[in-house]
Parts: sequence; C-alpha cells; structure tokens
Amino acid sequence: MSNKSVYLIGAGRMGRSHAQAALELGYSLQGVCDPRLEARDRLGEEFNVPPQYRFAEASEMLETLDAADLVIVATTADTHCDLVCRAANAFAKAVLCEKPMAVSLEQCDQMIKTCQEKGTRLAVNHQMRFMPQYKIVKSILNDGRLGELTSMNVVGGCFGLAMNGSHYIEAFNFLADVWPSRVSAIFTGVAFQNPRGPQYFDQAGDFYFTSEQGQRLSMSIGHDQGHGMTVMYAGNYGHIFVDELQGEVIVTSRLKEHRNQPLTRYGMPWARETISFPQSDNVEPTRKVIAALMAGEGFPSGQNGRNVVASLVAAYHSASTNGQFVDAVLDTEMTRKNFPWA
Repeated sequence: MSNKSVYLIGAGRMGRSHAQAALELGYSLQGVCDPRLEARDRLGEEFNVPPQYRFAEASEMLETLDAADLVIVATTADTHCDLVCRAANAFAKAVLCEKPMAVSLEQCDQMIKTCQEKGTRLAVNHQMRFMPQYKIVKSILNDGRLGELTSMNVVGGCFGLAMNGSHYIEAFNFLADVWPSRVSAIFTGVAFQNPRGPQYFDQAGDFYFTSEQGQRLSMSIGHDQGHGMTVMYAGNYGHIFVDELQGEVIVTSRLKEHRNQPLTRYGMPWARETISFPQSDNVEPTRKVIAALMAGEGFPSGQNGRNVVASLVAAYHSASTNGQFVDAVLDTEMTRKNFPWA
C-alpha cells in the first residue's frame, strides 16, 4: 500500500474523478466523507475504503485519521472555506479545493491565511493550464509568431459565469500573465439553477475583462446558446481559433518577413496551420494539478483562485449597474458579500 495518504470530502462526480486522479499518482484513499450515505458507500466500495473510514462529517474524519498528505475538497462552494480551514487545522500537508474557490472574497482570504499559518499548500482546481488546447496555445504564443496576446474571445454554449466562465478567467492569466483589473458585465436575466439545490444558481451573459496592460478577455455565454465552446485568440500578427469540443486549433500568422510592417496592414501574406488535439476528461488534468501541487510549483494557487473570485464578484457588481465598468479590486462591502454559485 502507498504511504501517501489522501482524504476525500465530497463523493459526487467530481470527487470520484479526483479520487481516481490521486490513485493514479500512487496515493492511498484512506478516508471519504459525504453526508449522503449512498454516495459515500458507493465511492467507498469502488475505491476499497473500509466502512469505518467512510464519514458523514468532515470534522469526524479529520479528527479520527492521522494528518494527511493531501485533502481534496470536492463540495459546493459555500462549504469550501470551512472545510479547507478544517483540513489545514488538522495539519494536512496540502489541500486541493474545487472551484469556484468560495462564495465571497472574505472567505477566500480566510482560507489563504489559515493555510499559510498552518503551513498547508493550497490549490484551486482550475486545471485549464494542463489541458491540451491551452498548452498548444501557450506554446504558439511562446514561439513568437503571433507577437503579444492582445485579446481572448470566448463564445460558449449554455453555461454560467462561475461554473465554466471562471476557468476562462484563470486561463487568461495563464496565457497572458495578467489578471483583469476592470470588468463590465450584462446578464441575460435567466439564472441557471443548479441540481445541487434551489439555493444555488449562476448567471450568464456578455462579459468584458481588461487588464492594466490592455489585454482583453470577452465572453459571450447564455441560456439560449445550446452548443459549443470556441475561443479566438488575437495577437499582433495573427489569430488562433480553437474549437474545444471538436479538438481543433487553426493558426494564421503574418509571415516573419512582413512583421515589421504596420499592424494596420492586416492583409499581409500569412501562414496557416491546423493542429488536432484529443478530448480531455476530468481525471488527467486534475492528476496534473495534484502532481504540481505536491511538487510545489506550477499549480493554480489559492491566490489564483481568489483573483478569479474577485473577477466574478466584480462582474456581478457591474451587472447590477447595467454594465458599467467596475474595478476588480473591490471595497469592503463587496468583499464581504456572499454569492449563490455552487
């Protein structure tokens, strides 16, 4: 048996994926927690967790078992702060928390502070950086053929801002090395109810994020868009179009010998390349997040998760003002406000 221990809080679909990812890295699932008896027993049977190590309450599991190498929190966002802090206080070496990190910026700050005080490494499962379509784009940007990334434009199917949109905000940072500083948002006005309960819902619409350096992230997502996840990246010398479901990247870029010409000459001779990539699942990128977390570098940190939540909060605030631009660095009142995403 592995001597690397992992405890899982949340035995739903994502919890199962996380458990599988940890096992593939050689961890031993020594405890599972979920208030739903059927869920924790089903996962416990699948991953050979003895009945006495299946818990209804996280506090009981963390008090009963020895300090873990890794605790995974795969529950709804309104429970993340309490559970992450409990894991840190139980001297977990590392915690992987599902996204969005929390339902308020105040909670994010408490999670980061507690983990720092207890010496617990904290990651938030924004795993886009480990998915092939983002690694390909990052490689193209790094080789210089597009120059600097200037904009990232997402047109998505039927999903909410906190649910899937939060991933694109973190991906924007990964690709452009900037965070949004100002946000404008218009909601479609049709809330996304979450199957986890009537108290949870999300919003979609049109969102525009800008960085202090001028890079832009736009998202058009809505209840009336029933298919697709496509992203267009623009740089000084060309574009990258990604059909994330089809698994196709199309790159067009101005030929190198013409890059000294003014950017207003947008029809200069170009090269075109098409790259295919395999469809991703939840297990592989999460496995890479865990590996990076335990290695101590290259993982989406608690501060990254907080920055994403800051952008979400700013978007909600902007929507309440009919789309006026709002600073992503928010005042105390907005820092304390709780939001309904799951």
